Order: sequence, then C-alpha cells, then structure tokens
Amino acid sequence: MSSIQQVPAPGPPEVRPLTSRFVFEPQQVMALLHKRIVGQDAALAAVEAQLKVLKADIGDRERPLGVNLFMGPTGVGKTEIVRLLAQAIHGRSDAMCRIDMQTLAQEHYAAALTGAPPGYVGSKEGVSLFDSELIEGTYSRPGIVLFDELEKASDEVLRSLLGILESGRLTLAGGSRTLDFRNSLIFMTSNIGARQANARRQRLSGGWRRLLGWFAEAESRLLERALHSRFEPEFLNRIDRILVFERIEGRWLDALLDIELSKLNQRLGPHRQLWVDESARAWLGRDHDPRFGARDLVRRVRVELEPAIADCLLAWADAGQMTATVQGQRLVVLPQG
Repeated sequence: MSSIQQVPAPGPPEVRPLTSRFVFEPQQVMALLHKRIVGQDAALAAVEAQLKVLKADIGDRERPLGVNLFMGPTGVGKTEIVRLLAQAIHGRSDAMCRIDMQTLAQEHYAAALTGAPPGYVGSKEGVSLFDSELIEGTYSRPGIVLFDELEKASDEVLRSLLGILESGRLTLAGGSRTLDFRNSLIFMTSNIGARQANARRQRLSGGWRRLLGWFAEAESRLLERALHSRFEPEFLNRIDRILVFERIEGRWLDALLDIELSKLNQRLGPHRQLWVDESARAWLGRDHDPRFGARDLVRRVRVELEPAIADCLLAWADAGQMTATVQGQRLVVLPQG
C-alpha cells in the first residue's frame, strides 16, 4: 500500500536587495528633504516615488530620467528641493545646471541655450549656458538640471526645450556637439497663477465655500487654466509630473524657525549654541505674510536675529551658550551664565 507523501508548502522568496548602478539611497535622500522641507507632503511623496524608480533603473533609456514641473507661490520650497537633491546625491547643493529663465525673456535669447547658428560668432565653438558635466552626471549619480521661473522664458526658448524633454538630446545650432540629458533629472519651477490664486483666496477665505472644500477645487482649476494659457499642449505633454506646492501658512512657522536655527547653529560652530525663547520666537514670526512663504521668516532671521548675535559676539568674544529674547521692542542676544 503506497503512502501519500506530504509536499511542504513553498516558503517566502528570499529577499535580495537590488544591485543598482546608482549609489544614492532614496531613504537617506528623503530623510534630508523631510528635515528641511515642511508643508509639502504630497510633493515629497511624488519625489520619493521618482527616486525609487530611478534607483531601480527601469526608466526609458531614450528620455531624461525624470521631467518635473513644480508649481506654487514663492518661498514654498520648489527650488530648495532641487538644491537638497543635489546636496544628497552629489554632496554639494550647487552640483546642478541651473538656468534662470527670466534672463531668457527675449526670442533671440534661445541661442544662449542652443548655441549661435552657423555664420554667427561662437557657432563653431558650440557655446551654451548648459554645463555638460553637470547635465550628464556620472554612471553612479544622475545629473540635475533646473529651469527656474519657467513661465518667464520666451516662446522660442520653450520650443528649444522640446527635444530635451522628449529624446534627452540637444544638438547645438552649429552642429558641433550634442548635449545628452538621458542621465539627467530635469526640474522646472513656476509660480504662474499664484497671484490670481492668492487674490481669490483673499476674497473667499471664509464661509461655507471653504468648509465644503469648494475653494481648493476652484483654485486647482484656476492654476490649470493659467498653466494651459501659458504653455502649449506639446510642451506640457512632455512633462512626467506636475506638482502643486501648498502655501506656507502660520502653522508651519515653528518648524521653519527650527530649520533656520539649526542651519544658524551649524554656522556658529561646535563651541557656540543659540537658544531662542518663546518671546523671541513670537517676535520673529509676528504678522507672517503667507504670500512670501518661508522667505518672510528667513528675512527676519537675517535682518533681526543675525545682527543681534553679532552684537553679542562682538561684546563677549568668549560667549558660548547664547539666548535670544525680546527686551522692550527689540530682539537681543545675551550670553548665558
């Protein structure tokens, strides 16, 4: 009589981490971003998803690694995220090719990107604003390209970008060389529609519309209309992600101030430490204007807190532990002990 042999159920597959050509770790990059960027959870989640795809190296080989448009008002972290990515991936916040698009507002400025056409001065040299080393990156680290304030560029300049966004290549007008963006993360920033959205927010900031979520939907439609009125469909169709950044409201001030104080204490060095009491925190955050985002608070740190620190250090050269407080109607920094 034959016996039935029990076959053991298969166990879970062995977990083996993927070997990637990219040396950065998404978790470490995101730790830095979450430490320095506040109020932008949705945007950060999208950036994290992109970094994971990049680490897995499964993207289209004939396009840039990623094409992103960051939309939102000034001072909400759009450009700062790109700087932090450069810092985390390359070790330097300026390790990126940044093009300030407001300097390319005239049609003829397209030659600054694509090079001078044949017969013009500089055509043979292939002179361009693009830095090929920063664009191409290395085998183990992607290049990072930032087109800042995109909406201010001329239509001709925007058309010159179509080939970059589609195929990851740009042949300079003289034909002397081709720039390769296929190992590049491309970021573009714009605050188009932010002024209109803020005006609408001011008019409809209270009442039943806001309670029903009607305002957020109306603002989203307004931004979409502004976007499509400025950029052609063929340009927008080449963008992988369009991320809308939130305004920095007063509830984020404490977190923003902590970030600025951490950077300030790093500059003061290991033998000095600054503490800011509640009166000073309230003073620095007074009458915050959301239209200016984090820059409103950063400006007060530079204009009011840093001079007070300088006064303290110039008066007490050996000051180590210092406290910022308000005396009368003035912010002061005093040594402890």
